[in-house]
Amino acid sequence: MTRAERAVAAFSGGDCCSEAVFTAFAPECGLDEETARRIATGFCGGVGRLGEVCGAFSGACMAIGLARGRSAAGDEEAKEETRRLVRAFADAFRERHGALRCRDLLGHDIGDPAGYDRIVGEGLFETTCPALVAGAVDIVETLLGMA
Repeated sequence: MTRAERAVAAFSGGDCCSEAVFTAFAPECGLDEETARRIATGFCGGVGRLGEVCGAFSGACMAIGLARGRSAAGDEEAKEETRRLVRAFADAFRERHGALRCRDLLGHDIGDPAGYDRIVGEGLFETTCPALVAGAVDIVETLLGMA
């Protein structure tokens, strides 16, 4: 099973988008899945179900940081490399999926009860979100040379 397939399976099994993407990379980068899931939980649903930045996008940014981020405050080279990778990820994610914000990707505001009900009613968690999760993982793998 590929990393993207594992992430989609985790999402389908109850992980939110940010958890599914981040935990797909965590063990390989030295972080256990339980801790990774805890870190990523606040980013679910566009950050706390606010409908802002897509959780799959946030999970991917955390994975990039875990893999390439700086471990010391003065490591400007690692900070710049991470920023470059996140920008490249954003460009690729936007090109593939059309937007970065959860509410734009789903067409409804997940933070609004009526919007959430429409998302559920239209089955977007089963149709749209798995593609966002898999796409985020695929792009990170490519950028980090992990494919």
